[in-house]
Amino acid sequence: MSQRLRLQPEAVGIGMTSQRVRDRLVERLREGTANSAGIADERVLNAIRMLPRHLFVDEALATRAYEDTALPIGHSQTISQPWVVARMTEVLLENAPKKVLEIGTGSGYQAAVLAALGLEVYTVERIGDLLRQARKRLRQLGMNVRSKHDDGRIGWDEHGPYDGIIVTAAAPALVPVLVDQLAIGGQLVAPVGGSGSQSLVRLVKREDGSVEETTLAPVVFVPLLSGTLD
Repeated sequence: MSQRLRLQPEAVGIGMTSQRVRDRLVERLREGTANSAGIADERVLNAIRMLPRHLFVDEALATRAYEDTALPIGHSQTISQPWVVARMTEVLLENAPKKVLEIGTGSGYQAAVLAALGLEVYTVERIGDLLRQARKRLRQLGMNVRSKHDDGRIGWDEHGPYDGIIVTAAAPALVPVLVDQLAIGGQLVAPVGGSGSQSLVRLVKREDGSVEETTLAPVVFVPLLSGTLD
């Protein structure tokens, strides 16, 4: 069951933030490109159609919010490309998760997409200023997302294990502690690699605790860093 959003007038959008522009983005995501497969899960496409992405970026960038591109959000971080958000979410939904953990709240947009799909969402962000802004946006939309200011590399063990874990920054290799917090049968979706070469990877945890890893697509993400900043 999806969440019902509280949409204020600014969330409805006009001109380059209007529903018509959002619908065009959804059609581009559905069709795909020569370099990226189309998004087939209509639940994901509907969540992206419904959510006001322009409220998750600086007002100066609002007119670019429905381009299929990453945009800066400050602190050397970005809001991910819509196709990447959609693809990671689509993969995560394959095992019908109920409780999910996001590492790297950023603007709050990926968490909002997950919450809009009716999932129980926990999210961790290491940069306090970004988390405060994300919390404000999520509250304004009436979205029930639990968040924590902490080092994402240690996860959030208190509420685990999770049916799904989504990581929105790239580490050179999968982080073992996050794999430990994944439920049996659960999926972890994360970018892996250095600044020169990264791949989106899906990991499924088997009954015996071993993992099955699949490479999905080349991607570009900011690095997954340790520690916290206020």
